[in-house]
Amino acid sequence: MTVITLTSDWGNGNHYAGAVKGALLKQLPQATIVDISHEIASYDIMQASFVLKNAYPSFPKGTIHLIGVNTEAGIESPHVAVKSDGQYFIGADNGIFPLLLENEPEMVIELNVMQDSDYFTFSTRDVFVKAAAMLASGHSLEDIGHPHPALNEKIPFKPVVYDERITGKVIFIDAYENVFVNIDEKLFREAGNGRAFLINFRSPDDGINQLHHSYSDVVPGEKLALFGSTGFLEIAINQGKAASLLGLQMNDTVTVEFVSQ
Repeated sequence: MTVITLTSDWGNGNHYAGAVKGALLKQLPQATIVDISHEIASYDIMQASFVLKNAYPSFPKGTIHLIGVNTEAGIESPHVAVKSDGQYFIGADNGIFPLLLENEPEMVIELNVMQDSDYFTFSTRDVFVKAAAMLASGHSLEDIGHPHPALNEKIPFKPVVYDERITGKVIFIDAYENVFVNIDEKLFREAGNGRAFLINFRSPDDGINQLHHSYSDVVPGEKLALFGSTGFLEIAINQGKAASLLGLQMNDTVTVEFVSQ
């Protein structure tokens, strides 16, 4: 069984996702097609990488992931196929892959797949589907392209660690308006070393000074902080919309202040 996932910025009110699924099923009638998300903000590879990064480890080895975000090919951003963690990723080399993948890829090739269409505005359907079908039919990566020397990198903002604080940024806001910060639990624990803390995101009066394990640990409407399944610090409101109510937006600064005992 071939599993193919789709991640895109097409939205759900357009024909794009349906056209890609139809093209896949024409070539691979038995394929299982999974929509990860079509609600990525337009051209936003940071958001796309976060969503796919937190989804793909749940898929079986051999899964093929098509990334339909900012897919126009160019000299600096060719179409590539990447093998990593036993899975395949097909998209444009626009900087998304180093953001997406934790480990060094096992192999990266630049696609050498001739598209059937004379139009160059729908690469996911006209190029990526064809490459996915070839992989699913038993072709190797070497059969569909040639080695690609180095992937383009987008350097994300990394949290800055001082003796008494960590400064991070909001990297994702989900559909519930839970807010994710680029501070992971390992960094938080190591920097804090058991000290008391205050998580600040607007003013000290808005701060949070303890961690919880689930949203329901606090009463509805109360704010909280926790480390969830993504591993990143999360600011939320139980049954509420943290981003709107707390005035948090993408790239806003969040600071963890540590208090010496």
